[in-house]
Amino acid sequence: MRLLPYGPRAVLAEYDSLAEVMAVSDGLRAAALPGVIDVVPAARTVLVHHNGVDRAVLEALLQPTDQAPRPVGPLVEIPVVYDGADLAEVASATGMSADEVVDMHSSTTFSAAFLGFTPGWAYLVGLPPPLHLPRRSTPRTSVPAGSVAIANEFSGVYPTTSPGGWHLLGHTIVPMFDPSRAKPALVVAGDRVRFVPA
Repeated sequence: MRLLPYGPRAVLAEYDSLAEVMAVSDGLRAAALPGVIDVVPAARTVLVHHNGVDRAVLEALLQPTDQAPRPVGPLVEIPVVYDGADLAEVASATGMSADEVVDMHSSTTFSAAFLGFTPGWAYLVGLPPPLHLPRRSTPRTSVPAGSVAIANEFSGVYPTTSPGGWHLLGHTIVPMFDPSRAKPALVVAGDRVRFVPA
């Protein structure tokens, strides 16, 4: 773990793996250290925004560990029509039928590791290894909002129409981001996600 300068009211810690990031961010939330305003995980970092904390306690909580079990966060179920443009290609690349791909994806309980790319985009971990495929060699210039996709070890849902290079398995009509909601992002770090065939 490396502590990086980030101003007087924040600490940025850098880690070697996403597993360390998830364990540390979960531990920080569970500790509820007085003075901590927000814990923001990313692919290899955890940002802690605070208004004054016991620095020694905070630095102890930032030490990497992958021993702590991931807490069971709220379960968000997302209905999906599995009609994605890349479903047949994913099936071919993995040696499965399209139905087997759908069954494997929809029977998985994912964990939201962190948010990024665009408001409401949650990087979901837990994708079964047989579905681990690299990003598309040529990204699309426009992926429709609500597209359910996979790439590498992640699954995710495009919250808005945007460019993208992930493999499209299907779509949902559930808005992933709505600034008028009390919780604008439907899925936040720590949540669990299940995709339900519709």
